[in-house]
Amino acid sequence: MPPDAASHGQAWPDLEVAVPPPGPHMPGIRMAGFHQLVPVSWDISMVPHPSVTLLIDLSEGESAVYETGGHDRRGSIVAGLLPGAVRASGRARVECLQIRLTPVRAAAVLGPSAELTGMVASLEQVWVRDADRAVDRLRAAASWDERFAIAARLLEQRPAGRRIDAEVAQAWRRTTAARGRLRVEDLAGEVGWSRKRLWSRFRSQLGITPKSAARLARFDHAARLLAAGHAPASVAGRTGYADQSHLHREVAAFTGLTPRAVAAAPWLAIDDVAWPEPRSPVTSQL
Repeated sequence: MPPDAASHGQAWPDLEVAVPPPGPHMPGIRMAGFHQLVPVSWDISMVPHPSVTLLIDLSEGESAVYETGGHDRRGSIVAGLLPGAVRASGRARVECLQIRLTPVRAAAVLGPSAELTGMVASLEQVWVRDADRAVDRLRAAASWDERFAIAARLLEQRPAGRRIDAEVAQAWRRTTAARGRLRVEDLAGEVGWSRKRLWSRFRSQLGITPKSAARLARFDHAARLLAAGHAPASVAGRTGYADQSHLHREVAAFTGLTPRAVAAAPWLAIDDVAWPEPRSPVTSQL
């Protein structure tokens, strides 16, 4: 992932991106594979997304290093919601499977280990004794399609995790579908709960408050518009920020970067290839 591949839409030299073939829908789960054809040195900032993210390192040679909060993680990681400023670096022929889980889905397949808000953990901490075996199976697969199928089976075979109330799941779907522009009072009314009850259940079950979820969804929308080349002032107006200064503060809070740096972030440069917009945004956010 070369740091000079900065602008949205610019082809990344010698990088192949794979996505699963059309097939049975996996609610709340999305995957993409990345394969660098030649070894490169890379040092990039990760950009938060409204998902729990598994980054499974299948590279040959030196493992990736993820730096956050003064701590380093090597190899495969799981990043919870709101992980803070995270930098990824290394030198290798990058090969990585990235899996995005909505927090509702993460709670179902990761169980207590899904309580990762504000954290970056090693895959071993989350997958426990099955982590090495899972990575070995994925690394030995003959194609990306086979890897996607293996990953799907591994997730399906996980023991049942925490139960999420249907009202909380609906509130999450509505928050992300509305890109963070629904008031908590309105969400509570939609699901038939009081504001206090929604706030309490949402936070205890997803590890994040409804307000923080809305901020993250709105930031994600803004980051995509910035990466698409829209000016910060325009993005602030389109995404509901009070003004450009408000946008600057939120971008800094989520990433430690400026809007201009987010616009040029390699992490977002091929989002439309690796993560094309689903046909049904609401049902994809289970």
